[in-house]
Amino acid sequence: MRLKDIQGLYHKELDVLYGKDEVDSFFYLAIAHYLQLDKIHLMVEPEYALSKIEEQPLFETLSALKLEQPIQYILRETEFFGLPFEVNKHTLIPRPETEELVALVIDEVKDQSYQILDIGTGTGCIAISLAKHLKNSVVFALDISEDALVVAKRNAKLNDVDLEFIHDSILKPNHPNLVSTSQVFDVIVSNPPYVRHLEKKEIKPNVLLNEPHLALFVDDENPLQFYRAICEFAQDHLKHNGVLYFEINEYLGKEMIDLMHSFNFKNVTLKKDLSGKDRMIRGVK
Repeated sequence: MRLKDIQGLYHKELDVLYGKDEVDSFFYLAIAHYLQLDKIHLMVEPEYALSKIEEQPLFETLSALKLEQPIQYILRETEFFGLPFEVNKHTLIPRPETEELVALVIDEVKDQSYQILDIGTGTGCIAISLAKHLKNSVVFALDISEDALVVAKRNAKLNDVDLEFIHDSILKPNHPNLVSTSQVFDVIVSNPPYVRHLEKKEIKPNVLLNEPHLALFVDDENPLQFYRAICEFAQDHLKHNGVLYFEINEYLGKEMIDLMHSFNFKNVTLKKDLSGKDRMIRGVK
């Protein structure tokens, strides 16, 4: 079957769910993953035909997309900050907004020799990107999910970086296994769960039905519980003049400013993402 005919099937079956542009994106990701071909190849050789064996994974991917499974989970990979990452059902799919958080940290840390802690690491995308670009720093990555840490460790190896991994929950009152009582960090960064259940209606089905809710949602009545716990942890484990960085819920910018001020952070700055939404906040201890 010709490759362009398979592309036509993708549009016939999926455009109503995703729209033409996103379906094209899915198709090009699939042929790059399975066939090591790009869209230029299709333009240069419009009659390019596939064998039955070559067709099979493309049709399997089409079937999974019809069930609204995320393309990243289907292919088990994604790209973040120019680096390759494995993803699966135990990890959130890294978002472009989080790349902006990483860029902010890198821009401010630059060539310093810092100890950095990423809380709620998931795929390890934040910690690994920081370790890759901040060669003089030592980066720690924490997550409550052992399954997520397995993926993060594979991603660290994939990207040839050394991280210190910690399996623990930031919500524990005393953090007995988290770090030694004397350990302090120059930078703490986190993209914790922040979507309230009342916002579920804004979430696309392919996210809602597939990505781990543990890493997505918080109680409507206590949406800042992770931020509060991290601010409390920072009182003992962030150095004087150390910096705390968060990705945040776009609707809770004012509440986050108030929270960080309540813990006496200085120079608290709320930053918008490229879509103009309140998305990042930083403060100095």
